[in-house]
Amino acid sequence: QVQLVESGGGLVQAGGSLSLSCAVSGLTLTTHRVAWYRQTPGKERDLVASIRSTGGITYYEDSVKGRFTISRDSAKSTVSLQMNNLSPEDTAVYYCNARKSSATGVIYGDTYWGQGTQVTVSS
Repeated sequence: QVQLVESGGGLVQAGGSLSLSCAVSGLTLTTHRVAWYRQTPGKERDLVASIRSTGGITYYEDSVKGRFTISRDSAKSTVSLQMNNLSPEDTAVYYCNARKSSATGVIYGDTYWGQGTQVTVSS
């Protein structure tokens, strides 16, 4: 059974930092791309950052480039999102996502989601 469990959300002031963690079980990080999405009420869930199954290639949405860092610890089967210089616009529920990924980065197959963790940034 695949499980993705997020942790690390909370309330922080603008300019502060938070680190989110996604504990993954039931699948292998070396064969799955893991991504962080975020969602605010009434809006779609948007991709924030991802890390490919091979090569550690990362992607960042433009608004978080230079502030967020996604990393993977395959031994611990966790994927982290370090978020620095947070702004109120980063307030959202953050979700961890996993899908199978080919060596060239093509994602396919079932998609798995965590339950989400709330991040609130006060001004």
